[in-house]
Amino acid sequence: MGPHAQQLDAGRDQLAAAAHDATDDWPDRALALARSFGELAPAPGEGRTAELWDLLSVLGAAQLSVARVVEPHLDALAILRQAGLGDPEPGSTWGVFAAEGRDVRLEARETPDGWRLHGVKPWCSLAGALTHAVVTAHTGVAARRAFAVQLGSPGVDVLPSAWRALGLPGIPSGPVRFDDVPAEPVGADGWYLDRPGFAWGGIGVAAVWYGGAVGVARRLWDAASVREPDQIGQAHLGSADLALGSARAALASAAAAVDDGAAEDSAGALLALRVRGTVAAAAETVLGIVDHALGPAPLAFDPDHAQRVADLRLYLRQHHAERDAAALGRSLLAAGEAPW
Repeated sequence: MGPHAQQLDAGRDQLAAAAHDATDDWPDRALALARSFGELAPAPGEGRTAELWDLLSVLGAAQLSVARVVEPHLDALAILRQAGLGDPEPGSTWGVFAAEGRDVRLEARETPDGWRLHGVKPWCSLAGALTHAVVTAHTGVAARRAFAVQLGSPGVDVLPSAWRALGLPGIPSGPVRFDDVPAEPVGADGWYLDRPGFAWGGIGVAAVWYGGAVGVARRLWDAASVREPDQIGQAHLGSADLALGSARAALASAAAAVDDGAAEDSAGALLALRVRGTVAAAAETVLGIVDHALGPAPLAFDPDHAQRVADLRLYLRQHHAERDAAALGRSLLAAGEAPW
């Protein structure tokens, strides 16, 4: 085990404590934690994917808001690495802004002085606090490309946001306007979505969902440790364990497939749909079980639990529910073989 792996393997308690500490002086400490993990954490697909996703799940179980800062930073670094662009600027903190909106559009235009971005990008989480981002922009009618952007550049304007979320309140996710902003291409047209790492990054998000569900389930365990549960309470514990076990197994199997080279192209996309769907369903199951088991009291009088539940519910909506299930069904039909 190399020195980086030894540091990351220092212990789950230490990782959790670091996540809790990072909620102070928000978001500066969380961003500093993201930078430190950026120097230590492995990239997906290089033999230590399980270690990476375990790190994200531990952070998610401790503090989802902190994990929500660390995960996109690590994802951006992996994207740059996959594109062959090397290490980012020292001390930088990164996001990934790839969502699209109905009424806004970000375009990239090539000029004699390089590429320039024009327009508005929605759902740019924590844009006002980050130094850089990987941003997708339209290069034609149907073509998009990823670009590396310095968010402190002239012409970058973080617009006022209507963000009023009870979940992840410290991660505002609003629009950013780009007015003739220089940008460095990250791959060719279509590369961002076509690369194997796109699917792997999506599974990394699911690892954080899993961690968030573990954090919620621990409140159930704490209650059972204080007062011996009856048979219904025991069933709640058993059902939560089954749900979390299915998610944990899906993540472990996916990590092995990624590192074995068995999660690329259509196989990687199919794997991501399966794992994300499995983990999202498990997390939603855990939320329901804990609600039923504990009733309204912890949601009303336990601020940590109430916040964790609100954070997880919002974060899970990155999964597109039935639409992602439909996408999985289409992928299975396109493969042309019975999957079971």
